[in-house]
Amino acid sequence: MLTIKKYAAIDIGSNAVRLLIANIIEEEGKPTKFKKSSLVRVPIRLGADVFLEQRISENNIKRMIDTMHAFKLLMKSHNVEKYKACATSAMREAKNGPEVVKSIQDKSDINIDIIEGDEEAAIIAATDLNAYINPNKTYLYVDVGGGSTEFTVIDHGKTEISRSFKIGTVRLLNDMVKRETWNELENWIKTHTTKYDKIDLIGSGGNINKIFKISGKAVGKPLTFFYLTSYYNILQSYSYEERITELDLNQDRADVIIPAARIYLSAMKWSGAKDLYVPKIGLSDGIIKSLYYETVSSKKLV
Repeated sequence: MLTIKKYAAIDIGSNAVRLLIANIIEEEGKPTKFKKSSLVRVPIRLGADVFLEQRISENNIKRMIDTMHAFKLLMKSHNVEKYKACATSAMREAKNGPEVVKSIQDKSDINIDIIEGDEEAAIIAATDLNAYINPNKTYLYVDVGGGSTEFTVIDHGKTEISRSFKIGTVRLLNDMVKRETWNELENWIKTHTTKYDKIDLIGSGGNINKIFKISGKAVGKPLTFFYLTSYYNILQSYSYEERITELDLNQDRADVIIPAARIYLSAMKWSGAKDLYVPKIGLSDGIIKSLYYETVSSKKLV
């Protein structure tokens, strides 16, 4: 017997807000499949408010309410059964974060959970990577966001350790990452990767997805450290305007793509990784999976 349900994940990040709608395909005697149905991204950039002013501006509160209204209607149109909305770095650091969450719930009927960095890392790490990785290898999984980056060491298919660092693209653009934070990240990566003979990187986030698409590499093939270094240097040789007009990058991508590349390159350098795999997964996928497994667990308890 075949059943198809629709679940949705709302990821409220420091750079953009995303709605992912996925089909949950259950067939007797077969593993459950998770298939992306629709993805909508709105570049609100909450981090630009919060990391400078510690508050979300009135203008962005209005934009958030409008966006959540739209997401609510889209979920209704898609016949979504369940959803989960998670807010990350910017919202958890905003002094008016809880007040904004309440306002959104009152005006758009969307309930938002503000999650801590370690919970964010755990949700991402719980994403089923088996379809994308070699179970006999070791990986450092790097999910770059606007306000923070989540790092996970995966050895032979098993998550060894995860950690969230306040190093993100929007934070870097505003020169808000201290040297000590970079040093702490370098020490963490070296401490947890030096015992492995060989390690590869897995990258997720909109920026690395864009770089991978531009590279023209076949799905499943890695970006090399050499390629990423070369592309990083090319990006830096263009002005912001030229990256939009000549490299065909969107306005909200043309600035953050440089600090994102810097984070991935730093992680590769400190871990000794020469290859970076880009499976196009992230927090939204993790939210969908966690929502599904919570539902399955609750049914078993009944």
